[in-house]
Amino acid sequence: MSQRIALIAGATGLDGSLCLKQLLDDPAYAQVISISRRPASESHPKLVQKIVEFDNLSQLAPIAANDAFCAMGTTNGKAGSREAYRKIDFGYSKSFAEFALGGGAQQFVLVSSVGANARSRAFYLRTKGQIEEVVTAMPFNSLHIFQPSFLMGSRTEQRAGEGIGLALAKALQFAFIGGSSKYRPIPASMVAAAMIAAVKRAAPGRHIYLFDGMQALAKQSLANSQ
Repeated sequence: MSQRIALIAGATGLDGSLCLKQLLDDPAYAQVISISRRPASESHPKLVQKIVEFDNLSQLAPIAANDAFCAMGTTNGKAGSREAYRKIDFGYSKSFAEFALGGGAQQFVLVSSVGANARSRAFYLRTKGQIEEVVTAMPFNSLHIFQPSFLMGSRTEQRAGEGIGLALAKALQFAFIGGSSKYRPIPASMVAAAMIAAVKRAAPGRHIYLFDGMQALAKQSLANSQ
């Protein structure tokens, strides 16, 4: 694969920041362009940062890129309301996908959630499922949807209730076997590595990755780097 250009949204969050770092360290990428409302803490000669309000994203000139990574997300508590949450997780993710498509991106990576379902009774899972359906309908050559459970890693912010849920998930992770393995907590760094490995495969069509698939991709990525 010749050197590529990556476009990323959500690079200031846990998974997005780790994906950004790994993209910058990857010789397969000549340039990484971050679209964000605030600057990323990362600094690198290959990094270009575009600071923009996502409400105005359509006003930004198209940016040519091969692969687009969407790791945007928030919580109801941080957003302040269901409407504000949906605006970010659904509306901004949709806008970013459209922006990436306008710049010629052939592959799109979306970080969603285990259990995402557009017809779920749970607002969070329904919203995740709806954005999955929207990007699936877009004409990307390859669509990679990642559905992790709890993400393990150091956050710059603490999410109410998530620490308790993660602690319980860690304690019970060995009970998550067979079809339940998808609910295991997973290191955000592993998800980030899997995202990049999936894009390097460049398999056409729509692909959904749960815990086992993400783990396998991350191991493949590690083996290829050694």
